[in-house]
Amino acid sequence: MSPQQLADLLVATGRAHHDAFIDTDGFDPDWPSWYANHLEEELRLGGYRGTKDELAELLVEQDQAVRGAGRQEDWARAYAEHLWPVLHGS
Repeated sequence: MSPQQLADLLVATGRAHHDAFIDTDGFDPDWPSWYANHLEEELRLGGYRGTKDELAELLVEQDQAVRGAGRQEDWARAYAEHLWPVLHGS
């Protein structure tokens, strides 16, 4: 899985999450767990060996970094740039 494929997967996951929480306009205080559950199988196929909890923590850390850097408009690419090396043991 390339960084771009990871970014695309994150975008698709974001859409699925929003659809799952349409009644709250996508709001979900436990979104990291939802994302981790949704992403786990695809990431495992790509070589990820961490746990869902570790993945959820990585997502929270990345969310804080992206928001702090003001890169929310291209969040998936920013997440992928930082998550890809971690997910692949680099």
